[in-house]
Amino acid sequence: MSQLRDTVLVLAITTMGLTAGLFAAFAYSVMPGLQRAGAPTAVASMQRINVAIINPVFALVFAGAIVFGAVGVALWWGDPMRWWLVAATVLAVLAVLITMGINMPLNNRLDAAGTVSAADAPAVWAEFVRPWVQWNIVRAVVSTAGFVVVAIGLLQTRA
Repeated sequence: MSQLRDTVLVLAITTMGLTAGLFAAFAYSVMPGLQRAGAPTAVASMQRINVAIINPVFALVFAGAIVFGAVGVALWWGDPMRWWLVAATVLAVLAVLITMGINMPLNNRLDAAGTVSAADAPAVWAEFVRPWVQWNIVRAVVSTAGFVVVAIGLLQTRA
């Protein structure tokens, strides 16, 4: 049982860290890079990213933060680590809710624009980029907080 608990804890920490890293990477490199590329390139690139990111690895990492966190809560029941896992899992759920409620609808709207002319691209991009980036930063902070919470919990309960 101890090995299962430790394995689930490692998987929770790993998936939470990878999710936080993905959102942070978009905040400090991907979106600034697209912004510098110009609206026609940014729209077309983001549309392609929206398709490419839907894959089994992303699904495992994205859902894993919640699944492994929740399983960890159950396995660590009766141990102080469970409360750290509860907090981290709640933060992971919040990041998913932001993604599904805000970022994905913006992605879908951008994708629905289809092939955009060079003349129309600045308006399409401007409508998309500001709210998407703002909410991505929020979910990056929330995801990072979840990762930090579970890491601190591990340190506090193992000390």
